[in-house]
Amino acid sequence: MRIDVVAIMEYLRIAALPRTSSGGINLKATTLRIALAQMMSDSNIEEVCASAVAGGAAVISFPEMFSNGYSRFDADNEESRQAWIDGAAPLDGPYLERFRKAARDNGLAIVATFLERGEVKPFNAAVLIDASGDIILHQRKRHICFFDVPEEACAPGEGSKVAKLKTNVGDVAIGIMICMDREFPDVASELISKGAEIILVPNSCPLVDDPSVGDVRVAGVRALAFQSATGIAVTNYPAPKDDGRSFAVDALGKILVMGGNEQEIVLADFDVADIRAVQKQEWFRRVR
Repeated sequence: MRIDVVAIMEYLRIAALPRTSSGGINLKATTLRIALAQMMSDSNIEEVCASAVAGGAAVISFPEMFSNGYSRFDADNEESRQAWIDGAAPLDGPYLERFRKAARDNGLAIVATFLERGEVKPFNAAVLIDASGDIILHQRKRHICFFDVPEEACAPGEGSKVAKLKTNVGDVAIGIMICMDREFPDVASELISKGAEIILVPNSCPLVDDPSVGDVRVAGVRALAFQSATGIAVTNYPAPKDDGRSFAVDALGKILVMGGNEQEIVLADFDVADIRAVQKQEWFRRVR
C-alpha cells in the first residue's frame, strides 16, 4: 500500500484550521485566502484544487510554466529544442480546459501557467480563471530569461493588465507578474497605475537558498510591496527543483506566510480592507 505523506500532512493541517460552529473555515469578513500550490507539475490538479478549497481558499496560484514543469532542453540539440517548443499549449486547448473545469467544479479562481503556443515563438504565460471557469486575465511574461535555456526560445509579452476578480470579499483588482517580471519597475508601475490591489507571481528559481544572492528576491518583493502599497504572493516549485519558500507579503511589505521547501499548499490570508486602507493612506506611493 502506498502512503501519500503529502496528502496526510495536508489533511492534518486543514483539520487544525479554526472553524465556525457549522464546520466552515473561520475567516474575517474582509479576508481573501489565496492558496500557493507549491507543487511539482505531475501533481493531480483536481486534488490540489479540492484541497485548497477545503482549506478555505478562494484563489489558487501555480508555479511558473506548470504545463511542462519549467523544463529545459539541450541547447546543442535542435530536436530537443523543437520538441520543447512543440509542447506549447494553446489558449483554447485541453491543458487550460482542465484548469477551467477544476475552477467550475470547486468554485475556485485559478492562476494557471503554461508554455503558450505562438505563431513564431512560444510565450511564458499565465491566465487568471474565475470561479465560473472563465479566463478573465491573460498575461505573458515580459522580461523573459532570454540569456538562457529554455526561455531563449520564447518571445516576450507586451504590456500588463489588471482584472477585477469576484471573490467572497467583493471585487478585487488582481495583476500577474511572472518570475523575473518582479525585478523590473516598468511592470510594477503599469500594474499599479491600473489599480492592482494584489499581485500574484508564479515563480521558478531559488527564493531563499540561492548560493550567489541568498534571499535577495524575497527582499525585493517586500520592497516592491512597500513601495507600491500592494499585496503580493509568490508561488514557487519545491525542492529539489527550486527551494520552495512560497510566500506572501502585505501592502507594507511584511511577510504574512512562507512555506518550507517541500511540496505543500501554502495558505496566504490577505485582509483586503487593510490593503485598501494602506493604499488610501500611502496614496503617494502609487503615483506613477
